[in-house]
Amino acid sequence: MKTINIIICAVLSSTILSCTTSKTTKVASQEEYNKYLQNTMTTSESLAQKELDFWQKKLNNQPTQYPYLSKIAKANTLLFSEKGNISYLIEAEKKLLKINQKTNYNKASHLRSLARNYISQHRFKESLELLKKAAINGENINATQKMLFDVYLELGEPNKALEYLAKIEDYADFDYLIRVSKWHDYKGDLSSAIRFMKKAMRKAEESNNKELKAWSYTNLADFYGHNGQIKDSYNLYLKALELDDSNAYAKKGIAWIVYSHDKNPDEALRILNIISDEHSSPDYYLLKAEIAEFKNNLTMKESNIEVYLSAVKNSLYGVMYNQHLAKLYLEEFNDTSNALSYIEKEIESRPTPQSYDLLAWYYYKNKDFKRALEVINTHVVNKTFEPEIQYHIAEIYKANGIKDKAMALKEELLESSFELGPLMIEKILSI
Repeated sequence: MKTINIIICAVLSSTILSCTTSKTTKVASQEEYNKYLQNTMTTSESLAQKELDFWQKKLNNQPTQYPYLSKIAKANTLLFSEKGNISYLIEAEKKLLKINQKTNYNKASHLRSLARNYISQHRFKESLELLKKAAINGENINATQKMLFDVYLELGEPNKALEYLAKIEDYADFDYLIRVSKWHDYKGDLSSAIRFMKKAMRKAEESNNKELKAWSYTNLADFYGHNGQIKDSYNLYLKALELDDSNAYAKKGIAWIVYSHDKNPDEALRILNIISDEHSSPDYYLLKAEIAEFKNNLTMKESNIEVYLSAVKNSLYGVMYNQHLAKLYLEEFNDTSNALSYIEKEIESRPTPQSYDLLAWYYYKNKDFKRALEVINTHVVNKTFEPEIQYHIAEIYKANGIKDKAMALKEELLESSFELGPLMIEKILSI
């Protein structure tokens, strides 16, 4: 996020790209989404807190009734989802550890619950070990196999993930459809990812399950955004908020549309300030910093980065923000030595193409272009299709004199300008 002067116009392949004077029709409307930006305790949060208080009181009165631990863990997990406060997730972990200890790690459902908690904490290797135990147990093996697909994909083992996707094949099952969609997205086949997510959405609507509907709306909205269908994306975020006005993810999606597509940074910041008052995830501060840079307000940018760094120093976050911290040290502070420590930790805990991309970018920043090229060719190219990573690949190609491949990626990246955000346009044009 180096300070840049936003390009007003640039000519590429006879196409005039305008970043500030575009006649692009605005997508988002304050009148439509303002009603969801109320800073009050939500119904979902209130119910989760009541559940927590109820089961905690029951456990206090009957300490030997360890099944209550599972109920308390579930309530804490819901509160984490609603509020973003990491202490809820860690409290859920403590309760799930206790109930697994009480059952000698022999009950598959409790093993899966703890594994799911570890996934949320990005502790994928520990999650995998629990799921292996659950698979040996055999109880509700289909549920375990679904999670094994998730974890193997997160660990950068797509062949293993595909094995489990085959085991759970059922085109009438919502859980299977969303995983097929995720698989196609991973392979870079966005049209198929959208097709299967739409099928999953219809399944959720048929079942009239509020949580599944909201989840499918926001995930399909993401895909539509990647595909340049911004209006469709926006409408689905609104549909998710109609179901649950506390859905911070949907609000953040609208904020991104307001910033990246509608080029209204002040309004995007207003939305993000409201969300961050309700939901305490550190991620919002990095996005605020980016928007502040777009506004050329360096004081605001620096203050948001400081808040972010202060927040993620909380030891409860563990490895959850290693990837973000590595990017921050590489891009913002040009501190490659500090970045490398986070990159090495990330590769150790999660050896994915995304993690190795960080290593390649570290070498690039150190002007070791040949080693950067070796890393991307071995671990990254054709293994992920995320636009930010494609940008890194293009820059590494260019630095190594592979201009034809760099230019091909440049053309693709210009089509992903919404997903990458306005600050990336000048960088892409300079490839």
